[in-house]
Amino acid sequence: MLSLLNQYSKGRGAWFLLFLSTVIFESIALYFQHVLNLAPCTLCIYQRCAIYGILLASIIGLISPRNLVIRLIAIFVWLFSALKGFNLSTFHAHLQFEPNLTDTCSINVNFPSWLPLDSWFPSMFKAYGSCSDKIWTFLTIEMSQWMIIIFSCYLIVGLAVLISQLFSSNKHSLWSN
Repeated sequence: MLSLLNQYSKGRGAWFLLFLSTVIFESIALYFQHVLNLAPCTLCIYQRCAIYGILLASIIGLISPRNLVIRLIAIFVWLFSALKGFNLSTFHAHLQFEPNLTDTCSINVNFPSWLPLDSWFPSMFKAYGSCSDKIWTFLTIEMSQWMIIIFSCYLIVGLAVLISQLFSSNKHSLWSN
């Protein structure tokens, strides 16, 4: 199983699927924001950035998936972004379901001065919602809980891909071209 996963990680097909999944999730987020008029909070924007980090990892992986150094950089960017997203979504759910006066969410996003995404792309990165509001539910699961599930899946698959790098892969595959 792990050698097969190693083999898939050396092909562009698997990296493209990772890319496609992030594009779909970002498209859904923008649909919620601009079509359904659901106001994103600060933590939503930060989680969106974590998804963009995974998108960046997929692009790095697509560049040269057979190169071990490039592939490992992509996997580590993927894992870092997934872990940050998981932590953010867990904190977001905590604010919604276990409110505490000491835990708060900033009203404004704080991007570094050299990367003011909220100024450059306000329609995507400007937060104007409250982190404690429960504004969307699907199958009785709140949006912050869905994000925990999504980032958990990214994290588990990313860890499996990282571990699979220790195993040799088969020489011929549909996915390795």
